Amino acid sequence: MILKVKKNHPDAIVPSYAHHGDAGMDMRTPEEVTVAPGEVSKIKTGIALEIPDGHVALCWDKSSIGMNHSIKTIGGVIDASYRGEVVVGVINLGKEPYTFKKGEKLAQILIQKVERPEVEEVAELSETSRGEGGFGSTGK
Repeated sequence: MILKVKKNHPDAIVPSYAHHGDAGMDMRTPEEVTVAPGEVSKIKTGIALEIPDGHVALCWDKSSIGMNHSIKTIGGVIDASYRGEVVVGVINLGKEPYTFKKGEKLAQILIQKVERPEVEEVAELSETSRGEGGFGSTGK
């Protein structure tokens, strides 16, 4: 598979894997951006992708930023038909402002196959041992 990447900003950095065997490619920001506590921000990456048909790019947290600075990605589905700039939504759940420096890792994207099932409306669903048991139904 080939993932075509177009730079829309002169300082954009093409997504890349940090290590052999990584699932996600690192996405970086071409500009410095500060996210205040409680703020939702749309951070530009300066790139556009040509995701192969039948696939999707899923945008996920960088674990170090999430765990150490309480930055969480939001949104995160990039469809194969989208050709615009990839913008990463983040929220700062921490108590301090967080600054992404120019070129800093922002998030990671995973390219995955997409199943497109036929949807069939039915009157009843099949029985399972779990049934309708939801949150907390299996105990602590």
